[in-house]
Amino acid sequence: MERIKEALERARQQRSDPFAKPVEGVSHARKREHAPAAAPVEIVYTQTRQLEIDPDHLRANRVISSLTDPVGEPYKILRTKVLQRMRANNWRSLAITSPTEGCGKTLTSINLAISIAREVNQTVLLADLDLKRPQVHRYLTSAEIPGISDYLVKETPVPEILFNPKGIDRLVVLPGHSSVTHSSEMLSSPRMVSLIGEMKSRYPSRLVLLDMPPVLACDDVLAFSPYVDAVLLVAVDGETDHEDLARATALLGKMNLLGIVLNKSDDRNTSYYY
Repeated sequence: MERIKEALERARQQRSDPFAKPVEGVSHARKREHAPAAAPVEIVYTQTRQLEIDPDHLRANRVISSLTDPVGEPYKILRTKVLQRMRANNWRSLAITSPTEGCGKTLTSINLAISIAREVNQTVLLADLDLKRPQVHRYLTSAEIPGISDYLVKETPVPEILFNPKGIDRLVVLPGHSSVTHSSEMLSSPRMVSLIGEMKSRYPSRLVLLDMPPVLACDDVLAFSPYVDAVLLVAVDGETDHEDLARATALLGKMNLLGIVLNKSDDRNTSYYY
């Protein structure tokens, strides 16, 4: 497939300017007043359970396993640029999607969430909203745990679903568990909308990351777009078809497209994000 020359060129041009304009043709809301980051606070979990995480399981799945993990370096760059844009616009929720399957959006969501959680002024909630193919929990643990499907279908209370990966103090995960049919209807249901509103507003220092399905695979991202502040698109260098990328950005035209993450790039001098 065609190499994503346009993405690489924009990455080179905008590497030094994290506030540069987004992809041409994609809307960008007027900047809101800059909201200063909240002062760091000690995190004490009283209702959210802590889940033991096996570092070997994380490494096997290419998840950042420690502060010295070399996997974490490119995500620090991505973290800084994402936080600058989110804070400048006072945005609280970020959907992460891709044009098609296999672009690495879930791994990007997890590693970005972990990297942001290690920023002392920030807490993160990572929610698996890929209801048809929930995978976030599989990257983090081999245990069978309840998730958002249980909340939507069985009305399982949220405190029984949320967990903190032990050792990553500022991260809370809302896993997906099992597949849900009629996913777009579920995402726009009053029960789901109420939950997202609660997640976004509960803590002033919280950023909500939403791992969502590929935008060309279903209408879930579009159905949920009224409840999301911004979106990040993940593509694969040399694999994502340029037409698919163009179609995806066109469909996201009314959302605030924060940028494009280019996975598996062999050009080490380009930015991982623009």
